[in-house]
Amino acid sequence: MNTTNKVAWAVFAILAVVIGLYPALYFFIDREFGLLASKEDALLSNLFWNIGFYGHILFGGLALLVGWVQFNKKWRNANLKRHRTIGKIYIISALISGVCAIYIALYATGGIISTLGFMSLGVLWLFFTSRAYLAVRKRDLQLHQGFMIYSYAACFAAVTLRIWLPLLTIIFHDFTMAYRIVAWLCWVPNMIFAFFWVRRRGLQLG
Repeated sequence: MNTTNKVAWAVFAILAVVIGLYPALYFFIDREFGLLASKEDALLSNLFWNIGFYGHILFGGLALLVGWVQFNKKWRNANLKRHRTIGKIYIISALISGVCAIYIALYATGGIISTLGFMSLGVLWLFFTSRAYLAVRKRDLQLHQGFMIYSYAACFAAVTLRIWLPLLTIIFHDFTMAYRIVAWLCWVPNMIFAFFWVRRRGLQLG
């Protein structure tokens, strides 16, 4: 691994860990923190929305936190039992977070544009994760690896959202407009990156 790749890997790992731990802040800072600051009191007091929101950020954070290590070939091959255990944690977490994401997307700041963006992301995350799981059950490791790349690219939208959102807010001086854009920008480029990564590795997805 050359220096550039090492730096890229280190940045990738640090961002995954930091944003993976980020949801914990919601338990130490008041409800005016982060995205909750843009929500109305009626929604913040809705039991089902709260279950969806906290289910999404907690399990999504866990998926982000554990998933990145699976892309280190040396780590993966050193202990296959550990790889399978972490994989199970990731898949369960991703599926729970994805379902919650689709639900809370109905209440996304910015209306239908944001809703469609985040709902599309949730559906794709569930699809890729499910396909990755079914592939490994059939012992089709190539298919499994390909779909896991797409799955984690969808998961990594949690990182790219937090990079783009403050920048877009500064550019447009309008949080709602920035949020509508980031509902798509946080994951569409990730899917494009995943496409070329899968293609570069010669993985066939059917």
